[in-house]
Amino acid sequence: MFLMQEELSKLIEAARNAAPMDAKEKEAQRRSFAYGNTAFENPMITREMIDREAEKLATGVANGELGKR
Repeated sequence: MFLMQEELSKLIEAARNAAPMDAKEKEAQRRSFAYGNTAFENPMITREMIDREAEKLATGVANGELGKR
């Protein structure tokens, strides 16, 4: 048990000292998170679907359309 706690502490410290992600890395991480969580619930979800919807959202935000119905 102690060994696991020690390893976890090392990982947390490494995360604290890691260089911040740039915008491109953050977007890739966001899409990966969305895919992982949705594909877990629905195996018909593909990475392409996530990318397509992310692009729609990005375009809507850029055009000020997000939230309009």
